[in-house]
Amino acid sequence: MPAKPQPSEKLTHFDSEGRSRMVDVTGKTDTEREAVAGAVVSMSPETFRLIGEGKIQKGDVYEVAKIAGIMAAKRTSDLIPMCHPLQLTSVDIKFNPREEESCIEIESAVKTVGKTGVEMEALAAVSVAALTIYDMCKAVDKEMTVGGIRLLYKRGGASGEFKRDEA
Repeated sequence: MPAKPQPSEKLTHFDSEGRSRMVDVTGKTDTEREAVAGAVVSMSPETFRLIGEGKIQKGDVYEVAKIAGIMAAKRTSDLIPMCHPLQLTSVDIKFNPREEESCIEIESAVKTVGKTGVEMEALAAVSVAALTIYDMCKAVDKEMTVGGIRLLYKRGGASGEFKRDEA
């Protein structure tokens, strides 16, 4: 059995005895919060072409992946045990097809007004959107890869603003 984590001021999901807990945000002030996350689905040039031409038999890959990403953001607290259920005010999913690399970059932007941030909701949105692209295209390309899942930007709350430095 692994050792029990030691309490830490930075690890707020543990109580004073090192047991897991959901963070108490009762005393926090509601603020506007936003997070942007990204992911990449890489595929064969043929799969990329089929998606672009709308010839994937399961339907419109981008629209289905967008809806799946939005649904994932809304259900994040059902998937990640310590996430608070949030009243999201906006979820947007964008796709950037990159023909040269035969990949699709995905970006989600999630907003709320509340006591806790929406980073996990943005990350869940891009993850599920990427997995949906894989699911819709796996019949023609089982070698697709999903990766590059990362937080790109966040604002709001006590920790302030974060912006990832990317080349």
